[in-house]
Amino acid sequence: MMTADNELPDSVTLTPDELKARNRRNLWIALAIGAFVVLVFLISMVKVSDGIAAGQS
Repeated sequence: MMTADNELPDSVTLTPDELKARNRRNLWIALAIGAFVVLVFLISMVKVSDGIAAGQS
């Protein structure tokens, strides 16, 4: 059974350094996801173009 001493606070206040670190992390995650999407797109285009070229012979 939980007592009042074990309850978590409703919100957490981050320091400016923590906010800066979180924003930097979010930027790198967004860049990594974007790079992955571009990579999948390029691989798909290469495979489609190879399939089209193979069908024309």
